[in-house]
Amino acid sequence: MEDQLTQARQHFIQGMSRISEFWGFSRAMGAIYGAIYLSPEALSLDELVEQVGVSKGAVSTNVRHLERLGMVHKHIQVGSRKDFYLAETDFWQIIKTILQEREKGEFDLALRTVGESLKMVAEVDAGDEQAAFYAERMAAMQEFFETLDSLVATVMKLENLMALNALGGLVRRAKKTDK
Repeated sequence: MEDQLTQARQHFIQGMSRISEFWGFSRAMGAIYGAIYLSPEALSLDELVEQVGVSKGAVSTNVRHLERLGMVHKHIQVGSRKDFYLAETDFWQIIKTILQEREKGEFDLALRTVGESLKMVAEVDAGDEQAAFYAERMAAMQEFFETLDSLVATVMKLENLMALNALGGLVRRAKKTDK
């Protein structure tokens, strides 16, 4: 039974590595999150090195990235100078944090750059085939980015509305118990 659980754990960690790579992150980052996620107790960097099989530097770098994304949280253990980590298990919270990351200037800069490039192309002779091709492709990219930006804003508003709805439910329940 223990051997089967070990195999299931390793299989899960490998799957998290693949998913992480698919989304453009390192395989090590996925493996580290998988190991922390399946641990009932906080793990130290040394324990992660042992479990995941990557260098301590790689573990440290990837854990910091996971922290920034809100996927893991530092856990202090009294009497130890080591840092320990627990996994965030609220996937909606993780998505919210990742979506908020897009609020940083990189996304807006990319969107602005596409718009500026499109304006540059518009200044070229309208009969130029390459300019027309560029304009078509850049306009499609700009439309996609703007749609994505609107979608993210909508999801963030929806999350806020859900929180307000939950608060309203608490107030209604409190009023019922007061009667």
